[in-house]
Amino acid sequence: MAYEQGVQVQCYSGRSYADRPASFVLQDRQYQVKDIEKEWIEPGQKHFVVVTTSAKGEKSEKDEKRFEICYDEREDSWWLREV
Repeated sequence: MAYEQGVQVQCYSGRSYADRPASFVLQDRQYQVKDIEKEWIEPGQKHFVVVTTSAKGEKSEKDEKRFEICYDEREDSWWLREV
């Protein structure tokens, strides 16, 4: 899947903005972050690999998806891709 840019991400912020993503909207569908499997920092970027569930209806393992989410500090924008 190609990278989706300009995604709406809600995140927890502590000492700095974008400590960890909590949910996001992709193609008019909201996803809740269930777990953060991996996170790392690159110059000017914060990366996360997350497991999500759909915010609608019954939640089951079939609804779980994995995404790489990145916050680009220089552009003040988010992008993601399904992994």
